[in-house]
Amino acid sequence: MSAITIDKENKNTVRQSTVRKTFPVLEMTCAACAISVESMLKSAAGVKDAGVNFANQTAWVEYDPAIATTTDLQKTVRSIGYDLVIDEANSNEIKEAAQREHYKALQQRTIWASVLSVPVVIIGMFFMDMPYGNYISMLLTLPVVAWFGRSFFINAWKQARHGKANMDTLVALSTGIAFLFSAFNTINPGFWHARGIHPHVYFEAAAVIIAFISLGKLLEERAKYNTSSAIKKLMGLQPKTVRVIMNGREQELPVSAVQPGHTILVRPGEKIPVDGSVIAGSSYVDESMITGEPVPVQKEKDSKVFAGTVNQKGSFQFLAEKVGNDTMLAHIIQMVQEAQGSKAPVQKLVDKIAGIFVPIVIGISILTFITWMLVGGDNAFTNALLTAVTVLVIACPCALGLATPTAIMVGIGKGAEHNILIKDAESLELGYKVDAVILDKTGTITEGKPVVSQMTWSAGEKDSSTLKQVLYSLEVKSEHPLAEAVVNELKKEAISAAQVTGFESLTARGVTGIYNGLRYYVGNRQLIDERQIRIGEDLQQAASLLQQQAHTVIYFADQHQVLAIIAIADKIKPTSLKAVQQLQQMGIEVYMLTGDNEQTAAAVARQAGITHYTAGMLPAEKADFIKELQQQNKVVAMVGDGINDSQALAQADVSIAMGKGSDIAMDVAKMTLITSDLQSIPRALVLSRKTVRTIRQNLFWAFIYNLLGIPLAAGVLYAFNGFLLNPMIAGAAMALSSVSVVTNSLRLKTTKL
Repeated sequence: MSAITIDKENKNTVRQSTVRKTFPVLEMTCAACAISVESMLKSAAGVKDAGVNFANQTAWVEYDPAIATTTDLQKTVRSIGYDLVIDEANSNEIKEAAQREHYKALQQRTIWASVLSVPVVIIGMFFMDMPYGNYISMLLTLPVVAWFGRSFFINAWKQARHGKANMDTLVALSTGIAFLFSAFNTINPGFWHARGIHPHVYFEAAAVIIAFISLGKLLEERAKYNTSSAIKKLMGLQPKTVRVIMNGREQELPVSAVQPGHTILVRPGEKIPVDGSVIAGSSYVDESMITGEPVPVQKEKDSKVFAGTVNQKGSFQFLAEKVGNDTMLAHIIQMVQEAQGSKAPVQKLVDKIAGIFVPIVIGISILTFITWMLVGGDNAFTNALLTAVTVLVIACPCALGLATPTAIMVGIGKGAEHNILIKDAESLELGYKVDAVILDKTGTITEGKPVVSQMTWSAGEKDSSTLKQVLYSLEVKSEHPLAEAVVNELKKEAISAAQVTGFESLTARGVTGIYNGLRYYVGNRQLIDERQIRIGEDLQQAASLLQQQAHTVIYFADQHQVLAIIAIADKIKPTSLKAVQQLQQMGIEVYMLTGDNEQTAAAVARQAGITHYTAGMLPAEKADFIKELQQQNKVVAMVGDGINDSQALAQADVSIAMGKGSDIAMDVAKMTLITSDLQSIPRALVLSRKTVRTIRQNLFWAFIYNLLGIPLAAGVLYAFNGFLLNPMIAGAAMALSSVSVVTNSLRLKTTKL
């Protein structure tokens, strides 16, 4: 397996010798943990690039399998105290089991740390002078620090071995120093008494810091579970077992054992397990998870069915064609997972900040300690230690690290609920900047399927069912793509075939046949003119008017005169006009680019309310048009559905594919609409605006806590009013910052698009 990339400049496909895989990461507790894992993976032999998403608890790695194996990657991550799940077949199960165990253990640690911290706080704040109060506090705090908070010290040590530091480093330093300092003062108070200083203890600070941080982590874990609920819902659409017919007998198999070519039985009310084609039976299937349309779709022989859709009252058998990771449902799940693990440009900046944040905070803490030692007066050491510890506690980078990924994850999940699949977080961030949207015509603005829009008969022939039978018989045998539209229209009237003989296909003109000794024709105007067949004035005028409206006109005639004209058009979607109006109301310019002729393009643009359009465009010209707009400093979104749109989609800043389009278009595009409703486009851009606004709010809260908290923790107000921030309060503020960021992100779940 090789990775394939598309070079936007020359559009050449480049094959590389690397593979890219995504692995669940276990035991990460903060954003700085993600930075550590990412940097270790990037430095591993054979790794070209890597990225870690803290909120999604995953890592993607692009590596050369000839140099590095998944086991090597796992060993690299394990060396710094984390773990990489390399069992691809059961990775989700292993990750979920590990997350459940981690959550349960964290819950137990949080509960016990909180229970033991309460009496320590009461003693420290209200009964400071009670006999043996310090010893009682020390004994209660010891298990909190040494056992329930042991993970902080273990992880900090593993980080230090590789010259790295993260949030665990801050917590371990602050609580460890506070506990050891207080224990020394409890056991040997005379050391300070001899120097005329009262030996203060800070057991409550050490215990409550661990309790608060554990509580914050517990809330974060719960929030991370909530943000990934969209993926869990999608995964739940696939049944666990399936009925396969082998040698005429039913056999129940796990869905993972299904192979292409298996015959599968689906009963009423069951979910369809894999993609395939119906071979026997019929039913209606609810495909709303794919199309967004609530009306069930009829399925009969040769109809396509898709994994995750729900059968209604009938039963049928179908032939499995795409299984496992090849099904449409699997592709949807993969796209959501990749998007939730991808990083927006702002997140890359945040990662860099978080990577240097911990060393800077440690430096500030040391500087604070030195400054207090130099100018602190009688209680210099005590205040120096207190402020240094408080700086370490309040500067936790968790909120900073969660600011972007939690908002991105919730935003992507919200998009999935509205049939908007976002493959790359960058497109979600760029969407709010879009000021030009380019729409392809066929299959995007229009239905992409020609249908009969009007059938006009000459005077006296309108009610002739016999003529309709002749027309039906000729078009059934025709291979022309438009013939199917006529056949489908006549089927609605339950027209049956007539006994037509002498059928002949006339290349590039139409078809002909004989019924009751009279020759009939179905074809274009060229065929009518060549055969010198008369056209009545009424039909002549009707045909001219229809052509002006961009309809394709088919003529049905006998050997003497035209009997009827049939107008065929690719109708615009019912929501196209409203979607264009919504985009224009948002201040976005809308363009239509099409390879169709000028007359058709003008008619469709007029019906859709589009003023800027260009007809007769080749694929490369569409991409060049986008470049021209980009050179005018416009942020361009391209919406298309065909192979001919892929070049333009690759060139656009934000690329959106229609879900019923070609696989290539969907592969190139960064967003896919799994509905034919074009109103999903303005919804996607509104979602982008709201997600970016949430990210900015999150960053504000993350930075404001640190910008205000660190100076207060360092004691800048002490010279003015004698105020020193208690480490216990600092721990609460730190936890509150993370909770506020996550809660703000979760508000996106309830927003209206």
